[in-house]
Amino acid sequence: MLDVGDGHRVWFEQAGQGVDALVLHGGPGSGCRPGHYDLFDLSRYRVTLLDQRGCGRSEPLASDTLDALDANTTTHLISDIEALRLHLGVEAWVLFGGSWGSTLAMAYAQAHPTRVRAMVMAGVATTAERDLRWLYGDIGNIFPEAYAEFCAHVPDVSDDPAHTGARVAAYASRLRDPALAQAAADAWCQWETAIFDGDIHAPGSRYAGPAFRLGFARIVMHYFTHAAWMDDHQLLRNVGDIAHIPCTMIHSRFDPSCPLRGPWELERAWPAASLQVLGGTSHSALDTEMVSAIRAATDVLKF
Repeated sequence: MLDVGDGHRVWFEQAGQGVDALVLHGGPGSGCRPGHYDLFDLSRYRVTLLDQRGCGRSEPLASDTLDALDANTTTHLISDIEALRLHLGVEAWVLFGGSWGSTLAMAYAQAHPTRVRAMVMAGVATTAERDLRWLYGDIGNIFPEAYAEFCAHVPDVSDDPAHTGARVAAYASRLRDPALAQAAADAWCQWETAIFDGDIHAPGSRYAGPAFRLGFARIVMHYFTHAAWMDDHQLLRNVGDIAHIPCTMIHSRFDPSCPLRGPWELERAWPAASLQVLGGTSHSALDTEMVSAIRAATDVLKF
């Protein structure tokens, strides 16, 4: 545990030896899992897993208290990564980020470009306004049954995708009400998994635990109601700050969570970046096809 101030202690763990690599998990709020080590050859990399504020094994947990959302912003997470780097004596990282973790990886690299040796990102998310509208609005045209249930939980908000912001805010309000929070978290997470043809009650689902669902939904809502404290398209606009950093982006063409347009635009603006497009709908870094592609990308990095 590393005390990062503001009442937060973040959990980290390491395995392997060699070039320092840092895993930035998705969500926000999902936490790291042992499978993240499979993305690297541990005879070549010393891999650090970090649970971001409010989730995983960090303290306090958003599932336990709303205090976990205090001093919990993208800027705070960037500062935590720097504090951990200094604590471990790391000169510069190889960054891996999946989904929200790719947003955080780019934000950190743009803030500290001399502290990043290379990047690999999967299920690339930029957390731009259009992407949030897609995930919590427009994609309902493809999954109308699940979308109707998602919208029905906040009946005072129109189911028009144009009202995505109001819908997210309505969920955020319920997630702060102790009497309504768990039901709102369950509905939110059911939508998150339904677009991948899943169910929160399925055996082995990471959403199976009510506490995970509550903490995850609270952190997601906290970040997305504030647009992750970034200007719209900020990461794309500032990609020149990291133009020299080698980056491999891996993205499924039919990823229902994050449209391919985002990483495609990044590749066009990022001279040292390449985009590998997979078929299918994989999004999670721990999906079988993604694991193979990410491991291949980290294996070929030369130092």
